[in-house]
Amino acid sequence: MVTRNIPYGPSPRQMMDIYRPARTGGPMPVVVFFYGGAWQDGERRDYRFVATSLARAGVVTAVADYRLYPEVRYPDFLQDCALAVGYGLEHARELGADPRRVFLYGHSAGAYNVAMLALDPRWLRAVGHSPDELAGWVGLAGPYNFLPIEDPEVQRVFDWPATSPDTQPINHVGDLTHPLPVFLGAAVHDKLVYPQQNSIPLADRMKARGTEVRYQAYEHVNHALLVGALSWPLTPFAAVLDDTTAFMRAVAPIKPAVAALP
Repeated sequence: MVTRNIPYGPSPRQMMDIYRPARTGGPMPVVVFFYGGAWQDGERRDYRFVATSLARAGVVTAVADYRLYPEVRYPDFLQDCALAVGYGLEHARELGADPRRVFLYGHSAGAYNVAMLALDPRWLRAVGHSPDELAGWVGLAGPYNFLPIEDPEVQRVFDWPATSPDTQPINHVGDLTHPLPVFLGAAVHDKLVYPQQNSIPLADRMKARGTEVRYQAYEHVNHALLVGALSWPLTPFAAVLDDTTAFMRAVAPIKPAVAALP
């Protein structure tokens, strides 16, 4: 079951689609998903494959648009994402979901957005919520530690060279008293967002702080195919769907769906 064009704010880009498993039988977990695109590109309709795959696995899934450059720069898109997550927390019960089992899930720039909301409490606090309300988060191929900024397009988004270290998720490890469990996935041969600079150092720093971290490197995919592997024709390339739903199930048990979405 899909409900489209749900506004979570006044802007035309502050909209989400919500996909629900075709079953009943008790509250389900919720994922709020944010896509990548260097904070300059992306449409929620292009990520239907993510939502349908997660819904078949028994997860209520919201795919949210957010404002992009050049309409906005950092940190405006984080404010949008916080509003979207707030909507998910506030409306979980209406969707047949469990507000205690809300996960953030993102790829590339969307994984950056997720990491910032999960690690730096000021964003959710600004919309009346807290990372403590979340069950955990999933980041796929995220840029978490990307100073100095070398990509000219991303430089504009973050006002380089006046970019504060505060913009980097890795610098917020330790901000929370009770850090959230996290799954970090990366493509071994990612040539766009290097895991050696981003996912691996973040995982190491969080583990050193006592955070529950699962890091998984995938050999047979690239940056884009890492999220593409959530689509059923591509799942043999990487077990991203199985691995991330297993992570969420371990953190907050998920009952399998009894019927697939059409």
